[in-house]
Amino acid sequence: MRSMHPVNAPVRSPEVPTPPSERTETRGTTPARTFEQTLVAAAGGAVLVVTVVLRFWTPSPMWLDEALTVNIAKAPLHLIPQLLRDDGAPPLYYVLLHFWMEVFGTSDLGARSLSGVIGILTLPVAWVAGYRVGAQSWRVADLSDLGAAGLAPEGGNSENAARERAGRLVAWTTTLLVATSPFAVYYDTEARMYSLAILLSALGVLAFIAVLRRPTIWNVAALAAVTCGLEYSHYWAFFLVAATAIGTAFFARSGPHAHSCRTALVGLVAGTCAFGPWAPTFLFQLQHTGTPWATPADFTALVYTFTQFAGGDSDAGRALALVLAFLALLAIFGSALDSRRVVLDLRTRPGVRGLALLSGGTLLMAVIAGKLTGSTFADRYSAVILTPCLLVVAYGVTALTDRRVRQGVVAVAVVLGLAASIPNAFLTRTQAAQVASAVLARAHRGDVVAYCPDQLGPAVSRELDDRFDEMAFPRADAPEIVNWVDYGATVEHASTSTFAKLVLSRAGPRSVIWYVWAPGYLNFGSDCQVIASDLAAIRPQHEVVSERASDTPFEIFEGESLYRYAPS
Repeated sequence: MRSMHPVNAPVRSPEVPTPPSERTETRGTTPARTFEQTLVAAAGGAVLVVTVVLRFWTPSPMWLDEALTVNIAKAPLHLIPQLLRDDGAPPLYYVLLHFWMEVFGTSDLGARSLSGVIGILTLPVAWVAGYRVGAQSWRVADLSDLGAAGLAPEGGNSENAARERAGRLVAWTTTLLVATSPFAVYYDTEARMYSLAILLSALGVLAFIAVLRRPTIWNVAALAAVTCGLEYSHYWAFFLVAATAIGTAFFARSGPHAHSCRTALVGLVAGTCAFGPWAPTFLFQLQHTGTPWATPADFTALVYTFTQFAGGDSDAGRALALVLAFLALLAIFGSALDSRRVVLDLRTRPGVRGLALLSGGTLLMAVIAGKLTGSTFADRYSAVILTPCLLVVAYGVTALTDRRVRQGVVAVAVVLGLAASIPNAFLTRTQAAQVASAVLARAHRGDVVAYCPDQLGPAVSRELDDRFDEMAFPRADAPEIVNWVDYGATVEHASTSTFAKLVLSRAGPRSVIWYVWAPGYLNFGSDCQVIASDLAAIRPQHEVVSERASDTPFEIFEGESLYRYAPS
């Protein structure tokens, strides 16, 4: 294997002496240090156990996206492509979930456990990715940086040993950050494709590094497979792949890694070409589905995404965002002078600036594309860059010289991550179960359950049984599936009075009408309120069974009201 450093480059000794606290490691390990290492290892193990449990312990019922995903995935395999054509998503996660549910069932735990298992599999992959980023010579400036960080070879130690230590440091930091990431914990507890996107992006980092180290056909094939898998998992992967390809093409022009970069481009292109069979469906979705439930984001999303990675608007999340930003700043600009001083190099450190540019470039392209096409920005889409971002953050600890300072900063990040993750795992995401329980407690076979908008249908109908006649506005179709094709135009041309008459007709003179609705959905205006009034005009004996929750400490993401209209 060809060396990643120039052949004639001299190996420089550290410009700054290794701190005494680190030198003791080369002279033997004291009993106190052994106890400290054991304590740190035990704490890290306990954290990993807690985060594994969190990924399977979510009491909230499934909300719209999850219920819709399960309903599509449990359909016969040959029907999934057509259902996804009207839904707007790529197929990989749905196919995996289809086979998973054949073994583990369609219960909340059974369906969500796929994401939980994927999240657990991400942890060892994150460790290896962190090790590669920390240890690879092409990501370390020179031995003086290692020396200032207390990681340089000393005495009989070799340069490889120093990089080994740097690799382990970044590897364990990355693993703990991913394990306690409030963002990762949240989406590892949802029956959605975002956990898969996080795992595949981590594998993508490994595959890309492997091609740069050894541009063999097998490594190129692995990069192509991961690229293809990402694009079949979430369409935002195209922005990630494009940003990667642009950066790779820049370094493919000349330099010591030009050949490896050109080979990596082959893998990226081959993986994207494998997306070809799905391209006609994707083009239809692009033209007819999009994101009709929200408006495009502005450039503040670039900052908003980073805060969401840290846990959002909670106090712990805000504090964690500051810690992550501090480490990211050190990773990109910081260089240690000694145990107490770190200088900022505006030229940036070579270690992870590529990953930082990749993450920022992906977000920037996504926001620009959203403005041009009218597609919205949702923080969950940024799952494709969570691993690269956390690798950048983890690399920041190499700029902290003192071992106890490093451990303290990582400990603070882990504690804050857990503090923000636990509420995320236990957050009630929908009132669907509450509404369904109220219906089941008093309803009879043949009662009509109507929904406005239809986006409330999948979660509530999942909690009901088959004794009811259900229909959803605007299409007056079954509530299990939301048809997103030309959704805005469909809502605009739908008649509220016609829908209300249809509900009344289906109920007849004897059946109760249960109306599940919520205001504030894009494109619907006051349609849902108008339907409630039209029903009340014919059936004045009605009651509010439950109201949409909006004054709880953690506002329920998907709230809804339930009205009961008695027979005239």
